[in-house]
Amino acid sequence: MEKKICSYETLFAVSGNLAEDDAKAVIEKFVNLINDNASDVDVNEWGKRRFAYPINYVTEGYYTLVSYKSEPSFPLELERVLGITEGVLRYMTTTKIEKAAKTEEAVVAPEETAEVAEATEE
Repeated sequence: MEKKICSYETLFAVSGNLAEDDAKAVIEKFVNLINDNASDVDVNEWGKRRFAYPINYVTEGYYTLVSYKSEPSFPLELERVLGITEGVLRYMTTTKIEKAAKTEEAVVAPEETAEVAEATEE
């Protein structure tokens, strides 16, 4: 049976109260974990940013966005580890949808949309 590979993005914020070296160590820990379990890894460190609202009385954090391809079970394990790691304030993983995959439903002729619009107005 062939393994299913999907594209994911994980964004996580590490506490700004940590020393810069400690924050980089936490970020490096997760980047290494993703490199070991995924392929096509792209890391985008946004640096230290101010939060829109305080999280656990912390107003700043180090943001990191990681794009990768892996099996569907890996993001669940990654989020489990992110959740129990001290210093990680927030995290979110999303599935990336390939834009090249178009279905017939997505491609609608202009005449069809005009007919639908007229039918809904009546």
